[in-house]
Amino acid sequence: MAGSERAKMAAGEWYTCLDDELEALRVTARDAVFEHNCLPPRQRGNLGPGLKALLGSVGEGARIEAPFHCAYGFNIVLGDGVFLNAGCTILDTASVRIGKETLLGPNVQIYCAEHHKEVAGRQAGLEIARPVEIGAHAWIGGSAIILGGVSIGEGAIVGAGAVVTRDVPANETVVGNPARLVKRR
Repeated sequence: MAGSERAKMAAGEWYTCLDDELEALRVTARDAVFEHNCLPPRQRGNLGPGLKALLGSVGEGARIEAPFHCAYGFNIVLGDGVFLNAGCTILDTASVRIGKETLLGPNVQIYCAEHHKEVAGRQAGLEIARPVEIGAHAWIGGSAIILGGVSIGEGAIVGAGAVVTRDVPANETVVGNPARLVKRR
C-alpha cells in the first residue's frame, strides 16, 4: 500500500517510525501524558484532561493512575470501570481495547509494535503494528507484559510478571514466561 507511514501503521503493514508525522503525534501524546502525570491527584481525577481528550474512547469511571505512558493514545479504548495502576505503559501503534471493569496491576506493559528481524530493517525504523484486545472483567497482574497480536478473553487472569505471547481463552489463568495456562484441578 502506498501512502503515509501513519496509514501503513493503521493498516497493519510495515512502516517506518522515523517519520515526521508520527513524531508529531508522539509529541502530542507526550504532552498529554506529562500533564496527566504531573497534575495533583485531586485536580487530575481519573484522567488528566489532555489525556482524556487524546484517548480513542474512555468509558464511565475509567481511571489511570500516574505515572502512565503511551505512544500515541488515540488507539487506546477503555471500557467502563477500567483501572490501570501506576506505571502502566501502552505502546499503542495499533488498537488496544480494554473491556469494562478490567484491572491492570502496576507496571503492566502492552507492546503493539514489532520491530523488523533484520538489522538493516531495524536501523531504518521498520515496525509492524499488531492490535491487543483484553476482554471485560479480566485481571492483569503487576509487571505482566502483553505482546502485540494477543487477545485476552473475558474474565481471564494473567499472573504477575507473565509474558503473554499468545491468546488467552476466556475465564482461564496464565502465568510464567512465556505465559502458559494453569491446569484446573
